[in-house]
Amino acid sequence: MSLKSVLVLAAMTAASQAYAQSTTGTMVVVPAFGEVTHPNDEALAHFMIEEQDKDKTVAASKVNQKMKQGTEIIRKEDPQAKLKTYGYYTYPVYSEVRPLPNGTMPKPNIVGWRVGQYLEVKTQNLAGLPKTTAAAQKLLGLNGLNYGLSPETTKKLDEQRIALTYRNLNERIASIAKAMGRQPAEAVIDTVDFEGSGNYGGQQADMAAAAPYAMRSMAKQQESAVPEPSFEPGETTLQMRLVGKVKFK
Repeated sequence: MSLKSVLVLAAMTAASQAYAQSTTGTMVVVPAFGEVTHPNDEALAHFMIEEQDKDKTVAASKVNQKMKQGTEIIRKEDPQAKLKTYGYYTYPVYSEVRPLPNGTMPKPNIVGWRVGQYLEVKTQNLAGLPKTTAAAQKLLGLNGLNYGLSPETTKKLDEQRIALTYRNLNERIASIAKAMGRQPAEAVIDTVDFEGSGNYGGQQADMAAAAPYAMRSMAKQQESAVPEPSFEPGETTLQMRLVGKVKFK
């Protein structure tokens, strides 16, 4: 090897060492990302009943009877479903009024009453949901339908996305070390923030999950038998971001 080649090699080695030394003790903030997708396995259906009559007692009696019958139908079709009634209301219905010739507005009279109630149904029996819904719609109206993930599935997926996100962190640390002319083994993880509790130089980390119940449908109340509706549960994607603080030896 010529003297010139030896000098060039020595210069390159010295420059490389100087470059590596310049990053000693450097603190690097590394964001990482991970996500998992899973078919929805739980549904949240909202049913309702509303009656109107001149007699408040009659309207309330109809609502109470139909809600009881509708609840019994749903329990029969889906014994494992969790039911919760809510939002019972009673409102007066007023007569229409028009301004008098002198411009004053007459006081409206109560001509009837609107009475209603809602029912929430949570179930994991997605295969039987169309049949259950059709049976309930003989008396109740389907006011909303949302799909999501059960707590058991969410817990399982949470473990997976944590592992994926942490693996992504290690992969990005290796890439950063290579770009800095360092070895991944020289990087020491100082902090791992899974909750985005701090702001690292403008990098705000967060944990984000898709809305647990993301699909909705609406239907009007049906008094007679109706065909089974078509439902598509879809899937939910859970995402996670973290920030790691890495210090190079």
